[in-house]
Amino acid sequence: MQERGVPEQMQNNEFKPRFASSIYDSFAWIPVGMSLFCCIALLIVRLTVVSGISMNPTLQHGDLMVTSGLLYQPARGDIVVLTKEGFFFSQPIVKRIIAVGGDNININFDLGQVWVNGQLLHEPYIAEATTRSEGLPFPQTVPNGCIFVMGDNRSHSDDSRDPELGMVDIRCIIGRVYVVLPTGQIVQKMKGSSEHV
Repeated sequence: MQERGVPEQMQNNEFKPRFASSIYDSFAWIPVGMSLFCCIALLIVRLTVVSGISMNPTLQHGDLMVTSGLLYQPARGDIVVLTKEGFFFSQPIVKRIIAVGGDNININFDLGQVWVNGQLLHEPYIAEATTRSEGLPFPQTVPNGCIFVMGDNRSHSDDSRDPELGMVDIRCIIGRVYVVLPTGQIVQKMKGSSEHV
C-alpha cells in the first residue's frame, strides 16, 4: 500500500540500501574472522615435516605432523617434537618419550630390552631391538622436569642414549604430535609405482 504523499519508487528504494548494507556488513566480517581464526590456530598448532628415518616405521620421511604444545603434560609413549641447543645443529627433532621425571630407566643392550621402573617395555612400534649404545651409562633416573626420548628406529636414531642429548628439559618440547598425514608414504608409493612402469 502506497503511503500518502510518497511516490512508490522512493518507498522501495528506502529498503534496498538497508538490506544490501546488512548483507555487506555480515560478509565483511568473514575475512576478519578467518584471519583471526588462522592466527589463533597458528598459536595452538604447528605443521612439521618429518626429516630422516629415525622414527621408522611409525613415521616416514616426508610425513606431515600436526603438533601442539598448548597445556601439554609429557607422558610415556607420546611422540614429541623438541629442540635442544647445540644438538643436531639446534634443529627440531621428533622422538618418542620413553620415561618422564622420576622414572628409572635401564637398557640391556645385549638383549635389546628397555626397562622403566623395573618393568620391561612392550614396544610393538620399534623397527628393531635396542642394541645400539650411544655412550650414556645405564641405569639412569630421569630428573624431575625432564624426559628421556628415543627414536623408534633404534639402530638409526640419535637420542637420549647419546650424552649430548641425554635427559631433555620439558621446556625444550615444541609440542606433541597429535595427527600424522602420511604424505611421505604416499610419495614413496608413487615413486615405487612409477619405477615399475
